Amino acid sequence: MGHGVSQFTEQELQDYQDLTFFTKKEILYAHQKFKALAPEKVGHNRNAKLPMSKVLQYPELRVNPFGERICRVFSSSRDGDCTFEDFLDMMSVFSDAAPKAVKAEHAFRIFDFDGDDMLGLQDLRQVVDLLTKPQRLSDQDMQHLLQNILDEADLDDDGALSFAEFEHIVDKSPDFANVFCIRL
Repeated sequence: MGHGVSQFTEQELQDYQDLTFFTKKEILYAHQKFKALAPEKVGHNRNAKLPMSKVLQYPELRVNPFGERICRVFSSSRDGDCTFEDFLDMMSVFSDAAPKAVKAEHAFRIFDFDGDDMLGLQDLRQVVDLLTKPQRLSDQDMQHLLQNILDEADLDDDGALSFAEFEHIVDKSPDFANVFCIRL
């Protein structure tokens, strides 16, 4: 701020503020960060859509094993490409100001690879694979770990985790909100 003219009207900034967990100043800062990912593409085009490969250059996403999945979940087109509004939504959910319940809902969506509103064995296997990359667990260790997860969290014994069961785990995890965080 103070440098040049904002690309956003006061009303647009107010709308973004109402829809996110950010102040107007943080929204403008988020736009600077978005623009820095591809200045040639964003420039003065507020409606620019960046390919996932560009969005994944954001430092915290580049090192996050779920970076691609995060982009897909927050992409309005579900292909991983992001508009500024997609990026702003993503950063807002990952901000310190976002409530734990909002973070839990999005974490569940990120882990639900097949989109069936349950974290089944395949989803959990993919989560563990991403977390243990590049060292993969042996089949026996994977089976043991998945069984332990289900024994601990699958309260209705249906072989998968519902959102309510996942939320129960999150509620018992004091560090979840701090770990599910990306700083602008």
